Amino acid sequence: MTTAAPESTPARVVLRPIATPLPLGFVALMVATGSFAAVQLGWVAPDQGRFAAYAALLFTTPLQALASVFGFLARDPVASTGMGVLAGTWATLGMATLLSPPGTLSPGLGVVLILAAVALLVPAAAAVAKPVVASVVGLSALRFFVTGLAMTTGSQGWLKAAGWTGLVLAALSLYAALALELEAARHRQVLPLLRRGSGAEWIATQEEPGVRSDL
Repeated sequence: MTTAAPESTPARVVLRPIATPLPLGFVALMVATGSFAAVQLGWVAPDQGRFAAYAALLFTTPLQALASVFGFLARDPVASTGMGVLAGTWATLGMATLLSPPGTLSPGLGVVLILAAVALLVPAAAAVAKPVVASVVGLSALRFFVTGLAMTTGSQGWLKAAGWTGLVLAALSLYAALALELEAARHRQVLPLLRRGSGAEWIATQEEPGVRSDL
């Protein structure tokens, strides 16, 4: 006497959607780069740079670190690596600013910033299909590179250039954050993000926010 084998029930795995962490990281970036730009351009006194340092340490660094963690959870290499490098760099710059006399240009810090700029080229290269996102990360690299040149050479000209680069970065990061946030809230592209290739296909197929094959 034989018995029929019980029918197997297929298992269904449901993944909880994770929204893109990039808007959070870009808003945090806007605050830090804009604050330091105001100091570098002489719009506020050098001794007020400590408030930019506080913003970098207490606002930007933790928010970008959080964005990095959720970037790893969302399997987004640009958000995870880019936000992680940015968080570490702003923490270093903020701490160095607090521990140094106002207006100090440190060659050692300049070397660190130049190396951080090189590190940011990795996530920038990975984001080539998303030009707006790649532009924010790439301009962040340029911002740190120019600031590093100002630190290592002691040049006020390079310092002013770093400030203006920081202001452009602040505007671009705010635009990118707004575009990504509106897109996630309304389930459609509101402001142009200029995606190319597979990065543009998710808009037509997305069923719930936070679920995407490619940001």
